[in-house]
Amino acid sequence: MSADCLFCKIIAGEVPSTEVYSDDSVYAFRDINPQARVHVLVVPRAHHEDAEELATTDPVLLSEVLRAGAEVARVEGIDRSGFRFVFNTGDDACRTVFHAHLHVLGGEQLAGFGR
Repeated sequence: MSADCLFCKIIAGEVPSTEVYSDDSVYAFRDINPQARVHVLVVPRAHHEDAEELATTDPVLLSEVLRAGAEVARVEGIDRSGFRFVFNTGDDACRTVFHAHLHVLGGEQLAGFGR
């Protein structure tokens, strides 16, 4: 846990969130600024700065994050209609929280990807 990390504080229950899914490896909660009808963040309980670090240092946990993302899609009822997984890594991706997290987006027709 990183003492100054927003997502670590959410996982610890110090900052309120709306839980969607939780297990020993991950915590998933609704994004407070949704970009789609369904917008859930899947966060590993262990602090890793970004997806690149997570993939390098704990690829098993990365697979758990992806598995949990698929479970979130099922729980939210978007597993059949389609959904998008997004990791933001680095400044050009507009990352705002420095704790690896997977965005699960769906529940509506999503716009094209990129610019």
